[in-house]
Amino acid sequence: MSLVHIGKETRPLVPPSIEGRAVLAKFFQAISDPSRLALLEFLVNDEHTGTECVAQLGLAQSRVSSHLLCLVNCGFITVRREGHFAYYRVEDPRVIELVSLGLEIAADHAAAVAACTRVDTV
Repeated sequence: MSLVHIGKETRPLVPPSIEGRAVLAKFFQAISDPSRLALLEFLVNDEHTGTECVAQLGLAQSRVSSHLLCLVNCGFITVRREGHFAYYRVEDPRVIELVSLGLEIAADHAAAVAACTRVDTV
């Protein structure tokens, strides 16, 4: 097990148990979908209705609902119901920080990431 130093804290880089690593991998899978990334970007600064999310993504309402439900179930966004409308917003700003960091790293390694044949493309 590798330990990393973050500030004054030393901790494992990944959970030591298989179950813990599976949860961490599932976390990354939840944000690895292009449509879910687009939803996070759309919801980062403002609350939007499901209808607005559908218009923004240009996908079928059922697909957008499925992606929104995934993000809600993972705790990344929240939903507030008012009458017949559901309003979504980013719940945990750290997810946005992670996506932003991922964008920087991906840009630095764009050619290698694009050429990688070991990761499924979406």
